[in-house]
Amino acid sequence: MITLDPAKLSIQVLQKYLQNAIAPRPICFASTVDKEGRPNLAPFSFFNVFSSNPPIAVFSPALSGRTGAEKDTLQNVKEVPEVVINMVDYKMVHQMSLASSPFAKGINEFIKAGFTPIDAECIKPYRVKESPVQLECVVNAITPLGNKGGAGNLVICEIVRIHIQKEILNAENQIDTKKIDLVARMGDNWYCRANGDALFEVQKPITTIGIGIDQLPERIRSSQVLSGNDLGLLASVETIPTEAEASIFLSTLKPFKNQEAQHLYAKTLLETNKVKEAWFTLLSKV
Repeated sequence: MITLDPAKLSIQVLQKYLQNAIAPRPICFASTVDKEGRPNLAPFSFFNVFSSNPPIAVFSPALSGRTGAEKDTLQNVKEVPEVVINMVDYKMVHQMSLASSPFAKGINEFIKAGFTPIDAECIKPYRVKESPVQLECVVNAITPLGNKGGAGNLVICEIVRIHIQKEILNAENQIDTKKIDLVARMGDNWYCRANGDALFEVQKPITTIGIGIDQLPERIRSSQVLSGNDLGLLASVETIPTEAEASIFLSTLKPFKNQEAQHLYAKTLLETNKVKEAWFTLLSKV
C-alpha cells in the first residue's frame, strides 16, 4: 500500500487519484441559463442526492485547474439560481460527452450536441427531452470550497418538479432499475453502465439484525475458502439454524471428503443467495 499526502501532489495528479478511487459517480447533466436567457448544458460527476425532505441534490462545478476560471454553469446559477438536473442514460452518453467540450460562453450546447430543449414547468432553464429523468431545481445556496484552480463550488439545489419517461417505469409506477440504463463516471476516460450483469441485489438489514461475523463459529470465520462477502451473508441471519432444521436438506447430500469441499459447496450456494442452504451445508459433519 502506498500512502500519499494530498498537499504534496499537483492538482492534476490528486484529481486523477480521487476520480479513479471514488467511483462510479452519477452524472448531473446541468441545464442553466444566464441573465440574458442564453442556455448552457454541461455534465458534472461531483454530484449526488443528499435529502428527501426537503428533496436536495448537490453538484459541484470546480474552478478550472489550469486558469482558475469559473465554469459557465457556475456563473449562470449565480445570475439565475435555477437548474434542471438531467440524468444520463447509455443512449445519450456520447452526446453528453460532446456537450462537455469547452465551447465559448454563449454557445448553445443543446444545438452543438443535438439535444432537444423542452420547457420546464417552474423554472427558466430547459429540460433535455432525451433524458430519462429531469429534475427541476431552485438553487438554495452556493458554497465555494476554495478560490484556487480545482476548488469546488457546492450548488445546493431543491427539487421542485420531477419528470420521468414512462418507458422506464415498472408496474408500481416506480423507476425500474433494469430499464433506466444509467451511466456513471469513472476515472480518466472511463464510464460504467448500470445494466445487465453489472446489477446485483443486496437486501438492506432494515427490519432485521444479523448475528454478526463475530458470532460465526471459528471454523467458518477462519475459512480459507469463504470470502468476506460470504461471511457477511452468513452473518446476516438473525439466528443460526439448528442441526434438526438442517436434517432434511442434509439427507440429500453426499458426505463431504473434507472441510474444504464442504466450504466450497457452501460458497456455490451463497453465490446464488441460498443462505439457508449454505448454513445447512456448513452444519453437516465432515
